[in-house]
Amino acid sequence: MSIDNQIQVVLIDDDPHLRQALCQTLDLAGLKVLPLGEASGLTARLSRDWSGVVVSDIRMPGMDGLELLAELHGQDPDLPVLLITGHGDVPLAVQAMRAGAYDFLEKPFASDALLDSVRRALALRRLVLDNRSLRLALSDRQQLSTRLVGHSPQMLRLREQIGALAATKADVLILGETGAGKEVVARALHDLSSRRSGPFVAINAGALAESVVESELFGHEPGAFTGAQKRRIGKFEFANGGTLFLDEIESMSLDVQVKLLRLLQERVVERLGGNQLIALDIRIIAATKEDLRQAADQGRFRADLYYRLNVAPLRIPPLRERGEDALMLFQHFADEASSRHGLPLHELQPGQRALLLRHSWPGNVRELQNAAERFALGLELALDSTLDNPSASALTSTPGGLSEQVEQFEKSLIAAELTRPHSSMRSLAEALGVPRKTLHDKLRKHGLNFADSTSHSADDE
Repeated sequence: MSIDNQIQVVLIDDDPHLRQALCQTLDLAGLKVLPLGEASGLTARLSRDWSGVVVSDIRMPGMDGLELLAELHGQDPDLPVLLITGHGDVPLAVQAMRAGAYDFLEKPFASDALLDSVRRALALRRLVLDNRSLRLALSDRQQLSTRLVGHSPQMLRLREQIGALAATKADVLILGETGAGKEVVARALHDLSSRRSGPFVAINAGALAESVVESELFGHEPGAFTGAQKRRIGKFEFANGGTLFLDEIESMSLDVQVKLLRLLQERVVERLGGNQLIALDIRIIAATKEDLRQAADQGRFRADLYYRLNVAPLRIPPLRERGEDALMLFQHFADEASSRHGLPLHELQPGQRALLLRHSWPGNVRELQNAAERFALGLELALDSTLDNPSASALTSTPGGLSEQVEQFEKSLIAAELTRPHSSMRSLAEALGVPRKTLHDKLRKHGLNFADSTSHSADDE
């Protein structure tokens, strides 16, 4: 069993009388102490984020203080270890200080000397852990920027939400269209959490046959059903200590939903054909492309499960709402593919950039990644929704010089965005990635009007 983080001092001494006296000194000073008679097995019980210090005698049967110091620092070199020495052990203690011991106290020592050393060590430990947390937070933000590429307001907000939720124990419901990157978000939540060293188990509920879904998720005992010859550990149990990502949760049957609700509420699982309740330490991340509230109203999804899952929802914006993120993502995936295939990098031409920005991306990031792969291989950039779109195809064949083509591209891009619903001028400007004043000027220049937008409010014009 790991040592609780409320324990501030682990005290190790094989002399029961001295151990008791030192415990009383530390207790009276308001410090929480765990007294031990031997050092063996301590390292396995201490996590790297434990905020306490270790006080240990040097001369002990079995593992001595120097061996303990080496083992503890092999796991965490910054953990303060205070050594207690007899008079004849001073040269040994000096050697230990050179090996990384925080301090040593020569017997007999005053209670104040012990308390002063322990308090200074605890203050140092807090500083070390604070610095680690800061470095980890900076690293996490860099990881998110690499995994979830884009500078649109929607993506900045999504990264903020992931960073905030990853540090909690809350189950999460990810909402997003097909291909939007739901598993990428789920993995980011896991990798940035305290469960990062545990398993990440991903399962697509929509890909499981009805006949095997319960066995796959919950496991079974021998003889639970015809063909069940041996015990099977289900996905929930396999993910114990980590995270289980359950995609397409809307495809689960109502019977399986009942069992999932119980697991979420009680954190226990019962294998098919078994009677034993198995406690789980697990985080559930569910994902759906449907409106679960609507599915619940239609009787296709349990309302109680919906409300249980919807505590911490995360919406992934579709690519068509992310403006120039499409260009950034496309170049990112194209560069990756070029590197993977050992091919030279290609730059997008103005006409190709126009096609990418005009495309509605029904397949979202997955579709864009496939298009970028083809582009990196030198294949023609053809997007289905542009084949019957004269204004889009005209972008690659507009007569005149470069400036005229750029003007025509800009006008057609704004005109296309005006055909989509926007509640305000701010919304339109964000979709196009320009300031509102710049947008006003461009609308005037091209003879366009925000009133052409299919839906808007005058509040922000």
